[in-house]
Amino acid sequence: MTGASAEREDQRHHVHSLLMRESLLDKQVMASTETPVVRMLPDCHVIKVGGRSILDGGRATTYPLVGAIGAALAEPRLIIGAGGGDRSRHVFSIGIDLGLPTGVLAQLAIADALGNAHMLGALLAPYGVVAIPPEIFGHLLPLFVQAAPGVVFSGDPPFSLWEHPPALGRIPPHRSDAGSYLLAECFGCATVTLIKDVDGLYEQDPKTHPNARFIEEITVAELKERNLATLPFDRALLDLLSHARLVKQVQLINGLEPDRLARALRGERVGTIVRKDESS
Repeated sequence: MTGASAEREDQRHHVHSLLMRESLLDKQVMASTETPVVRMLPDCHVIKVGGRSILDGGRATTYPLVGAIGAALAEPRLIIGAGGGDRSRHVFSIGIDLGLPTGVLAQLAIADALGNAHMLGALLAPYGVVAIPPEIFGHLLPLFVQAAPGVVFSGDPPFSLWEHPPALGRIPPHRSDAGSYLLAECFGCATVTLIKDVDGLYEQDPKTHPNARFIEEITVAELKERNLATLPFDRALLDLLSHARLVKQVQLINGLEPDRLARALRGERVGTIVRKDESS
């Protein structure tokens, strides 16, 4: 290298940063990124309306909850996720029979949740709520929550063909419960409420075991240790909660008792609270 070229190299401007010459797979480097996270929408509350448990019941189960959501809009801003319900289960059945991989099943399920989001958005339109198309949802969400008292979105996360392969079977592990939680964690929302058709979490399915014991509050570690045969929410949500930075608990409530929604948004326990372990 000549003296002139060396001088030119020395005059180059280098952007110095924490990760400039580091491997992103190094554990020490990863640990160094544990810094405070900005809450982008700290005053917003995420609620997830079950497709199968609420919307598939038609007018009888959906209209009372729509009224409760409309009444709740007087104070907090709501971000409302919708699940795919029975249509997703039907698509899963056909796809599994055809031998389709998990990623394709996840892509198909997105369309079902989107259809329910459109219907829920139409019912909430008189309250000023808008259903946001997935293509612009993430980018324009802060704008919409400033302009409207509530927004509706498709709860399924857009992993699509890149959905994580499940440990057992082929059903996509990240569905609308997980997607709604991921949104709240990313934007740093105040609370996450999962609206189902049961009072909360039980040690057994209360629909088939009427005497099943109710669980008022439980940590992720305790719930994993019990290894319950079935859960009323996406099992992947447990792993997401265990890694939470901002939203460290969710509450599961009964949407067939719509008056519980306002109380849940005020921070009252009206169902089951599942929370991150204090030590993790």
